[in-house]
Amino acid sequence: RQETKKTSLPAPMFSRNTISVWSILKKCIGLELSKITMPIVFNEPLSFLQRITEYMEHTYLINRACSLSDSVERMQAVAAFAVSAVASQWDRTGKPFNPLLGETYELTREDQGFRLVSEQVSHHPPVSAFHAESLIGDFVFHGSIYPKLKFWGKSVEAEPKGTITLELLKHGEVYTWSNPYCCVHNIILGKLWIEQYGTVEIVNHSTGDKCVLTFKPCGMFGKELHKVEGYIQDKSKKKLCVIYGKWTECMWSVDPQAYEAHKKSEKKGDNKKQKNNDDADDMPEVQETVSVVPGSTLLWRIDCRPAHSAAMYNFTNFAMSLNELEPGMEAFLAPTDCRFRPDIRAMENGNMDEASKEKERLEEKQRAARKQRAKNDEEWSTRWFQMGTNPYTGSQEWIYSGGYFSRNYQDLPDIY
Repeated sequence: RQETKKTSLPAPMFSRNTISVWSILKKCIGLELSKITMPIVFNEPLSFLQRITEYMEHTYLINRACSLSDSVERMQAVAAFAVSAVASQWDRTGKPFNPLLGETYELTREDQGFRLVSEQVSHHPPVSAFHAESLIGDFVFHGSIYPKLKFWGKSVEAEPKGTITLELLKHGEVYTWSNPYCCVHNIILGKLWIEQYGTVEIVNHSTGDKCVLTFKPCGMFGKELHKVEGYIQDKSKKKLCVIYGKWTECMWSVDPQAYEAHKKSEKKGDNKKQKNNDDADDMPEVQETVSVVPGSTLLWRIDCRPAHSAAMYNFTNFAMSLNELEPGMEAFLAPTDCRFRPDIRAMENGNMDEASKEKERLEEKQRAARKQRAKNDEEWSTRWFQMGTNPYTGSQEWIYSGGYFSRNYQDLPDIY
């Protein structure tokens, strides 16, 4: 298979400045947004199934964790992976397309050593299940995400409900966590900007070690924008190391005493700036980058975005290639794969009118199919994932039932 990936989209994005978001959104303050149809101009040409595949961009961090013999070092690598998995959100203010029920997405990356399959397993609420595995049997990474969106006047907040599980098979270790909240500011007026906040708790179910990471809200003076700070503790709650950095940039690890001493000395030289409160919640100036505590170890550094990223929905190189239909792919992909989805394809090619028409047609087709099922008293049945119990957390989850890569695609639903 060819490994050269597309590094640009066929057409630059359409300007969003001409559309009044307010006329659409004023009807839904405080409501859940999954039921509201948004004009396509607020989208980006990827399905949410492709968007969650971006968790895998820095798979080398999982591979690193697999290769380490010390469990605390493994936790550091897993923590760096958990942060890196949400780093592609930076400046990604376009909304991914809601997947249709039964939609699937697969990705095999020989260069990064994994393959992934995902399926939209529920429509109300919208739930996307994914399962990724190492090509050499080192790890399994899986979960299901329900992106719960709320509209708060000037901003939209997304809570990615769902637990993510990473199994390092050779070490017999299992880690679980949930992702932070993500908020898009200034959707009515001003420049759109993104922050992520909340506590991410990564548990190693085998050792009892825990990594608690705080994604900080930007705060009054913008000093905390993008900052992540936390620590790894053992099962008796002893702090083993501090982890700090920015999810847009890099993560470091250091001894707890060194960190505290450094913070104290920094506090002495701190001076405050006044904030003026005008109509838009202006994005804080991005502060001088992470100040590195002497003696720290670098865990992860973000890759540069391509030069033309801003005209391409702020995609990373990895994101640019996700919707690519490489030569010969049609022959083996499942017919439900998002790469065949006509509205996303039209938008990627810059045909906004066609994309909009196709999106409406697909949503109408989905509604008609739902009515037909209700009439015939039929339940929807998922194809590649079944509801089951996660043995580590005890919670009910969508578990991959296997078989997707055998390529037997009889009786898949006709969703496009």
